[in-house]
Amino acid sequence: MKVLSSDWEATAAGVEGFPDEGLPEIAFLGRSNVGKSSLLNRLLKRKNLARTSSTPGKTRLLHFYRVRGAERSLLFVDLPGYGYAQVSKGERLKWKRLIETYLEVREALVGAVLLHDVRRDVTDDEVDLLSWLDEQGVPSVLALTKTDKLKPNARTQRLKKLRSEVAIVASRVVATSATSGDGIPQLWEALDSIIAQREEWQETEFVVGEKEGEDEGESV
Repeated sequence: MKVLSSDWEATAAGVEGFPDEGLPEIAFLGRSNVGKSSLLNRLLKRKNLARTSSTPGKTRLLHFYRVRGAERSLLFVDLPGYGYAQVSKGERLKWKRLIETYLEVREALVGAVLLHDVRRDVTDDEVDLLSWLDEQGVPSVLALTKTDKLKPNARTQRLKKLRSEVAIVASRVVATSATSGDGIPQLWEALDSIIAQREEWQETEFVVGEKEGEDEGESV
C-alpha cells in the first residue's frame, strides 16, 4: 500500500472513546520497549505521529491513526505496551482489560501485528496471544523489530529460530528495522494481504446474503 497521508484520528481510554466503525482496523501490540512507536512512524511515513519515549510503557491509551492510500483508507490502532513497564500491578491490569476489550468487541478489527524484539525469545504469553487471535479469526503478523542491532549472521540465525517457534506462515513473520527501513515493504505486503482477504470475504458474504434474499422472495 502506498501511503498518501496519515493523521491522528482518536485516543480512547475505553469503548466509549472508540471512533465510529467503518474503516478496517489493524491493531499493533507488543511489549513496552519493543519499538512500536518507531515502527508505526516508519509505516505511516511520519517522524513523530506516534510519540516515542525513553520511558517504557508511555502508551497507556488506545491511539487510532487514519492511513490514506491510493486504493483504500484504514486505521492503525496502537495498543498499550505491556511487560517491562515500571508501573503498578493495578495499572497493568487496567491495560490488560483495555486491550482485551478492544480485541474482543471491535468488529472493524481485520488483523493484528505483534511486535517482538528479534534479540529476545518468544514468551508463552506471546504464543498464547497469537493462538487466541487465531481462534477469534483475527489474522496475525509477527513483526520482528530492531534487526539492525544484530550482525548479518546472527540475524539470520535468530530469524530462523523465531520463525520455528510460532504457528504463523513464513510470509507473515517479517524482519523489520524502524531505523534502516528494512522489512517495511514486506510488512505492508503482509498487511495488504490480510485486508484484501477480509474485503474478499465481505464481498462473498454480501453476495450470498443477497442471493438468499432473492430465493426467499421467489418462494413467497
